[in-house]
Amino acid sequence: MSGHRSDTREKIRAVALELFAEQGYEKTSLREIAERLGVTKAALYYHFKSKEDIVASLFHDVQQEVEKIIAWGEGQPRSLETRRELIRRYAAMTRDHGSALIRFMQDNQTAVQDLKAADEVRERFLRLAQLVTDPEAELSDQLRARMAFFALNASAFALRDLDVTGEQCQKAALIVALDLVARSNTGAGAA
Repeated sequence: MSGHRSDTREKIRAVALELFAEQGYEKTSLREIAERLGVTKAALYYHFKSKEDIVASLFHDVQQEVEKIIAWGEGQPRSLETRRELIRRYAAMTRDHGSALIRFMQDNQTAVQDLKAADEVRERFLRLAQLVTDPEAELSDQLRARMAFFALNASAFALRDLDVTGEQCQKAALIVALDLVARSNTGAGAA
């Protein structure tokens, strides 16, 4: 029974993200999500009480994955190879778990600002950014290191007018992100 419940939750989350992408978070209702799924609104309420609950559950999954990356990074020496591996792990996480959510956040920035779950994601992102940043480096190098995450997160948006696959986009973004981290490793405190 619990497997069926989690399958239903996953379907709800997937359909909600589809609708949010198609018409925006604000313009999507729980009724529309239920209709797309072919269930009653009451059945949807059994799993999620609001759209914010759906989004919070998506953020929670990504937060857990980012927390694993942070925990790994905090146990490593502060070196260029550690920074590169943090970027690789984050890229894999966004590819496997977070790409739809990142697109949702980009497309619904106004709505996301007010969501409590988004604040928690931002806090974890800052912790992750600190791990790839040499605090003794020049400010421009610190920014360069942090921009590596933006390259990964914004690549689909930045390349959307080109005839490339998602995989090609992700590979290019990883190359750029790794280059940014390597180039940020020139500060006085570089290890």
